[in-house]
Amino acid sequence: MPVITFPNGEKRAFQEPVSVLDIARSISPSLAKSAVAGQVNDQLVDLCELITGDSTVRLIKDKDPEGIEIIRHSFAHMIGQAVKQLYPEAKMAIGPVIQDGFYYDVEHEPFTTDDVETIEALIQKLVKKNYDVIRKRVTVDEAIQVFTERNEPYKVEIIQELDESITHVNLYIHEEYIDMCRGPHVPNTRFLRHFKLLRVSSAYWRGDSSKQSLQRIYGTAWNTQDELDGYLHALKESEKNDHRNIGRRLDLFHMQEEAPGMVFWHPRGWRLNKTIVNYVSERLETFNYDEIHTPQLVDKNLWKKSGHSDKYSENMFVTHIDGREYAVKPMNCPCHIQVFNDGLKSYKDLPIRYAEFGCCHRYEPSGSLRGLMRVRSMVQDDGHIFCQEKQILSEVALFTSQVFQVYQDFGFEEKNISIKIATRPEKRIGSDDVWDRAEAMLQDAVTKAGFEYEILPGEGAFYGPKVEFHLKDRMGREWQCGTVQLDYMVPERLGASFINEEGNKEVPVMLHRAMLGSVERFIAILIEHYAGALPTWLSPHQLVIMNISEKQSDYCQALYETFKEQGIKAKLDIRNEKIGYKIRENTLKKIPYLVVVGDAEVENNQVSLRINTGEDLGRIDVTKLIDIIFDDIKLKRRSPLVALDNQLMAV
Repeated sequence: MPVITFPNGEKRAFQEPVSVLDIARSISPSLAKSAVAGQVNDQLVDLCELITGDSTVRLIKDKDPEGIEIIRHSFAHMIGQAVKQLYPEAKMAIGPVIQDGFYYDVEHEPFTTDDVETIEALIQKLVKKNYDVIRKRVTVDEAIQVFTERNEPYKVEIIQELDESITHVNLYIHEEYIDMCRGPHVPNTRFLRHFKLLRVSSAYWRGDSSKQSLQRIYGTAWNTQDELDGYLHALKESEKNDHRNIGRRLDLFHMQEEAPGMVFWHPRGWRLNKTIVNYVSERLETFNYDEIHTPQLVDKNLWKKSGHSDKYSENMFVTHIDGREYAVKPMNCPCHIQVFNDGLKSYKDLPIRYAEFGCCHRYEPSGSLRGLMRVRSMVQDDGHIFCQEKQILSEVALFTSQVFQVYQDFGFEEKNISIKIATRPEKRIGSDDVWDRAEAMLQDAVTKAGFEYEILPGEGAFYGPKVEFHLKDRMGREWQCGTVQLDYMVPERLGASFINEEGNKEVPVMLHRAMLGSVERFIAILIEHYAGALPTWLSPHQLVIMNISEKQSDYCQALYETFKEQGIKAKLDIRNEKIGYKIRENTLKKIPYLVVVGDAEVENNQVSLRINTGEDLGRIDVTKLIDIIFDDIKLKRRSPLVALDNQLMAV
């Protein structure tokens, strides 16, 4: 006789084993109608799941966060059903849920846009049939037989590689189509309404370029048509502001096939890159960090000692020199420990804070590369703090406050910065006692700094928990950028020590920390956040000087030299082109201030000033303009000045 406990603490006894759906029916018909799944003892299950013992149960409705995830997962199966009806020779691989949507990998010749529209139209017809989705639990051998008979080699491979302890799997039957999945899934296709197939791309099976190339069909699904329309609108805006397109238009960088996942920085882009790095470097100096530089190639034995080789070997670039195996560093931490280890350290020296803008290389599957967002070669604003355990609280709290200062300088308001604490993953090193202590200290430190946080269970690094700093851009998207990670393990593995107050050797705690994460990715975030119209202090060119005719060329040249002497990043445009053309071209380059010089400006030793949003601010003294730009830089203004009631007002 199972006793069911509900989230509100209420208990209900049943005379015999009971399904989740029957529990919902016992509460109310409306709940049974809106439920898509259940959560039994913290595990998501299908409505048909039979409960035989005392359990805690929560009913998952379609409007719940878990509910929409289940709906999206079921839509992936609908891709499978539609594809197999339209293209019986296609072979289905995997169809997981991703952020805001889902995809399915299919072995088939490349799908066209028309093909995707045809698949979507068929899904629309199928879901309107409101048929029941049947779950059937079978043995591993039975599942292999089912998919062998259906000529689905990818499903067979997945099943054959399951852990030996797994004896049964779930089959989900969509009329004539059968898929395999852990579940849960919707009980009926009436829950599947508001969706859109978005695009198709290529992807290698298991991300391995030596394996079969597959067609990946992406889609999104939402609870209401309004939510779907809102997402599609935001997606359109996002595509319009894609940093790859803006990067080309603004002549910042490019990527090419000869160096996949690596950036060719153009002069304007490199100037932006250096501005960001120099700014962070200056802030690090005020935060009492010592900047260092470590080698690119390091004997792979160091990575084996640190434990990174076991976890990251598939993502490391390796080369052989003089009979030794070297790895191009995928991260900086083992090298920073070598700097710490060179010479005796005392507790009086701690905390020691090292920082490095280290170039790291990591193999990423070609299908996952995406402009500056996902690269194989990246510069990280990496830092490591070596301290005693009693200093962890103050160091993490201090770093948290510093991160907020830096993000606000880049134009992100405090309300758009959030903190998440990632706790112990399944695969980890160290005892539970150490993890308990480490997780508690990070939570205490963030609280001490005066900020709230969210827990991300199981998403910490293998060597310790971490604090993640997330930024929300103007389109409402969240980006994880900065981190601080607590590490008791790697310093000990690499022999780090200091002399403590008792005169004994002690292993320091190491805090891995970064503010930006990857510089490349942070630049991509800024480009998309500002739609290319970067604040004056970040802009590769802060001002452009344009003449109306050749008569003003000498005056423009003199202005250019004046601005350069003042440290302003000026551009000179005295081409023999119409002024309207030059204004339009430089406006599209998102240069904050556009200076136009005609005869009247030369006579009065002034300039006519425009800004990149189109406003014409009229004539202004050169010294006044210099002061305005200096204020923009000093105050880290997010936009140039605008004209308001004939006065210059700062945004």
